[in-house]
Amino acid sequence: MNKVAWIFPGQASQYVGMASDLHSDFQQARELFNRAEEVLGFNLKEVCFNGPNQVLVQTRYTQLAIFVHSCILDSILKEKGLKKDFVAGHSLGEYSALVSSGALNFESALEAVKYRSQFMQEACDENKGTMAAVMGMELEEVQQVLENVEGATSANYNSPGQVAISGEVEAVQKAREALLSAGAKRVILLRVGGAYHSPLMEPAREKMEKVLENLNFSRFSVPVIANVSAEAVTDEDTMRQMLSRQITSPVLWYPSLRKMVELGVNTFIEVGPGKVLQGLVKRSFPPKGDEPLSEEKLRALGVDRSEDLEALEQSLGK
Repeated sequence: MNKVAWIFPGQASQYVGMASDLHSDFQQARELFNRAEEVLGFNLKEVCFNGPNQVLVQTRYTQLAIFVHSCILDSILKEKGLKKDFVAGHSLGEYSALVSSGALNFESALEAVKYRSQFMQEACDENKGTMAAVMGMELEEVQQVLENVEGATSANYNSPGQVAISGEVEAVQKAREALLSAGAKRVILLRVGGAYHSPLMEPAREKMEKVLENLNFSRFSVPVIANVSAEAVTDEDTMRQMLSRQITSPVLWYPSLRKMVELGVNTFIEVGPGKVLQGLVKRSFPPKGDEPLSEEKLRALGVDRSEDLEALEQSLGK
């Protein structure tokens, strides 16, 4: 026990003004934004700091912004001497986790994220789809219902009783009705640009395969818990497969959290914008009840802004 996992957020954690304080306060932030501009050919910090929101929420900007924000914080935590035993990232966040593990360098991962966001946007434009959040059903129950709904599939298993589904617009609407009839408490249609983590993303996966083939990996300093398998990965061939499959496969986030706890993790630190993943940790391990894993034995911490860094060090007794 007493192991630490750094977890990295994915799309939907962005906000206008993100990383602006880090840019003012830390040389690492200024350096990474400059290096990002060299790779991307445009001023990403302008979009992060000033938006507007309707630009920042576009996939082609959102993924890059969250990735760079997370990598800045990762760099600062490392310089402060903080250590971790495992890393994991939610969807896009898996690339941030790979940088944190040392398996990918910043520029290579950023370029991969650039292509990933571009290819996913193209797939969204080509195949119109949507997503919905299902409350009050477990993954197996949702999948059983979806067997009778062509064109809809499970996309994210985020916490107990919270599963996202994805697919063609009409299919997701039919699935919503079927899931409610089968006992789901609520099924909420999400405002997203496409059917992420579904077969409709296959054109993006095919294009991304070529990018991943040319991605140069280094030695993993710590294992990455992969979205697709919820297993620890430390070799590049397996990781390439995981990154490819991730685009069209469900994100097994709750099983990933459980795997880390089983491996001895009792402190989760969300590294990046927002608090989404901290909330999922708390919902996944309730403080009371029959669950052998309880929130009382776990800590969900996070760093997003400059002011969070001192609070984190105090929480860790540094």
